[in-house]
Amino acid sequence: MNLTAQLRRGKSAFVLAELNDLLTAAAGEEFHLLPAPGIPDPYLANYVATMVELAAHRRGVHPPLWTSDIVPLRNPVFAVPWQSLRAHLLVNSPVPFRRRNIFIDSSIGDRV
Repeated sequence: MNLTAQLRRGKSAFVLAELNDLLTAAAGEEFHLLPAPGIPDPYLANYVATMVELAAHRRGVHPPLWTSDIVPLRNPVFAVPWQSLRAHLLVNSPVPFRRRNIFIDSSIGDRV
């Protein structure tokens, strides 16, 4: 079963971690080969697109064109519900995530 199908089945945390591992290990020349995931959920589609964009940037290559076809989220989504951490997330979220209105803290293990 592919990762997109697993995301549709509601196993997002584990699937996103596995995707992060695959993207981290991928060679730069492989990024243009990545197919669009076809994820109907706007949040997960943006999250995956951002992971691909960030990994491509770290490899010094352009992300696949399909990432620009995914419309950023209209409303911000924070990784945690606590108001006291929102300022921290606004400042420390990686730029590709902020551009898509997703606010996370990837400083622990740099895992997104």
